[in-house]
Formats: sequence, C-alpha cells, structure tokens
Amino acid sequence: STPGALDLRTSRARLLEMFTDTTCDPEIMKNATDTYFSLLQGFIASLDGTKQENKLRFMQNFKWTDTLQGNTPSAQQDAIFELVSMAFNVAIWHAKFASRLAGKENVTEVEAKDVHRSLKFAAGIFKHLKEVYIPRLITPAEKGRDLDPRVMDTYMVQCKAEAQEVTIARVIELKHNATLIAALAFETANFYQKADHTLNTLEPECSSKWRNYLQLKQHFYMAYAYCYHGQTLLASDKCGESIKSLQEAEKCYSRAEALCKEYRQTKGPGSTAKPSEQLFFTTLGGLIKITLQKCERENGFIYFHKVPAEVPQLELKASYGLAEPISFEFPAVSEQCTPEVYTTFDLTKGAKAEKAKPKQEEEVKPMKEPDLKPQKDTGCVIS
Repeated sequence: STPGALDLRTSRARLLEMFTDTTCDPEIMKNATDTYFSLLQGFIASLDGTKQENKLRFMQNFKWTDTLQGNTPSAQQDAIFELVSMAFNVAIWHAKFASRLAGKENVTEVEAKDVHRSLKFAAGIFKHLKEVYIPRLITPAEKGRDLDPRVMDTYMVQCKAEAQEVTIARVIELKHNATLIAALAFETANFYQKADHTLNTLEPECSSKWRNYLQLKQHFYMAYAYCYHGQTLLASDKCGESIKSLQEAEKCYSRAEALCKEYRQTKGPGSTAKPSEQLFFTTLGGLIKITLQKCERENGFIYFHKVPAEVPQLELKASYGLAEPISFEFPAVSEQCTPEVYTTFDLTKGAKAEKAKPKQEEEVKPMKEPDLKPQKDTGCVIS
C-alpha cells in the first residue's frame, strides 16, 4: 500500500465511525468529510488540469447497500460511485442529526435554527449530487437504488419540506398573521405532494411506506392551510367561505389521521414515526374544531351567509420563509495528491485483482446505528 492509499483508508474509516458516533456534530462531520473527500478527489480530478480522465478513477471496487433495498449491495469500480455514495450518507446524517435535535424536550431558538440549517444543508448535498455527479457515473444507478435520481429528488424535496415545518412552527409561535401561515403550510403540502409523485414509478414494496408518510404530511399541511385560510376569510367578513374552508380542513385532517394508521401498518424500510400522537398533530385537530365552531356561531348571529358548494381556492404564495437548499461543493484535491504519489500506484494490480474475483452477490452487513430514542417523537423522519 502506498502512503496516499493508507491515508485514504484511514480517513474513510474515521468518517464511517462518525456516522454512528452520538457525540458527532456538524463541525466534526465537516472536518471528517473534507479530509476524506479531498483525498478521494485525487482519484477523480484530472492530474494535469486537462480534460483527460484520471487513471486512478477505475482502480478500486466499491460496494454500498441502499436505503430501500435491504443488505444486497450495489458495486461499481469507480471512485465517483464512492464519492456520491459517501456524500449521500453524509446528507442522511445531517437529516438524522436534525431529527435528533428536534426530538429534544424544549428545543431552544438556536437549536431550531440548527435543525433548519442541517435540513437545508442535506437538501443542498442531494441537489448537487443529482445535478453534477450522478450524470458522470459510467453505470447508471439501478431503479430504486439510493443514486436513482428519483430517490435523490425525493430526499431533497422532503428535506426542504421538513425545514419549512420548522419555519411554520416558528411563525405560529410568534403569532404571525394567518395569511402567511396558510401560505407556508400550502407550499409545504405541495412539497410533500411533489416528493410523493416522484416515487410513484418505483416498486410499491420498497416505496409504499415512504409514500404513506409523504401523503399523510401532505394532507396534514393542507388541513393547516385551509384552517388558517379560513381565519383570513373570516377576518375579511367572508363567513360562508370561511366555514367551507374549515370544513375542508376537517376533511384533510381526517384523511391525514387515516393515513397515519395506514403508515404504521405498512411494512417497508425505515423506522416508523407516530405523527398522530404528536402534540403538533392533536393541537391542529382542536384548532380546526374551535375555529369552525366560531365561524358557524358568528354566521348564525351576524353574517347569515350561505356556505358555498365550492371550496375556496388556495391561491397562496409565501412571500418569505421558504426553505432553499444550502449550496454544496466538494473540497479541492488534497495537497498530498502530488505527481510523485501517483507514480507509486500500480494501475494493473487493481484491474487484475478485480478480474480474478468470482462475481457473487453477497450481503453487506449494515452499520449498527446507535438506538437513540428521541425524548419526544417529532414525527419528522428521514430514511
């Protein structure tokens, strides 16, 4: 083994350890990822600044399992496959870190900002991989694998939606106007719907549980949107329309409750959240009921409006508060990757060793994650 390869192996092992280390935070993770990725870039970036392919790129075979596919791995003899697979897991780590932080009792404003930032950072990684690196793979990802652009897209949109949930909680807490809350809830519901539709061409056995989760979140935020839109209509003396909007909120909420049951009973990859038992879920149910009763009472005393047959249109655009992915770039090639180091690699060795190995599908043991039970279930789950 050459010095470069040893450093690469050591920094890779350290990064993998960080995924399961409960004391790891975004800064420690950044140091570990920068060290590994800058060395790995030495196997990918052009050595002489030209467009010529780096000869080391195809020297080593890499194996990764996938979120939705059990323990049967994908394997490619390509350093870009390793780069993208590892970065995918870094994004998942950031999403899980956010979920863990959001699961604490009494989340502070600073912690809420960290949750928001981690989710947007994860979304930025997924976006960058999908747009820049996945198209560079020689062998395209198989359907339903983590590097399938549809899976990558769904994760990106879900991270954006979950970041917006943090914003919605904040604007409700600060008692912002109902119009802004309704608009943000509507945009968030649309994100969840978009994520769900992105998965509709995948096999149901690996995607139906995930889709149930996305659908229940979509209906939940539509209920939020109609509830707060109803308050706006009432404030504008449109009492009949406000009643209709609140009735629609009730329907969406009931559908979300039914989907919660379905989600818990559906078998599939990933852990199971219990959103319907959450305070934020039950609070909305109570709010819809109280607001509807108020509208009906005022209509009976003051307005005497006819309740329209058509549900009022939600033509809502949030003017601010929308979550955008934080742009992500891989670090530059490590200074250790010098022409002298490259001359120490035997390029024939890797190819021969791979050819000599019999091809067989073996299971790869998954990494044991720490069993971290949040102090309260946030209903926010990724992977």
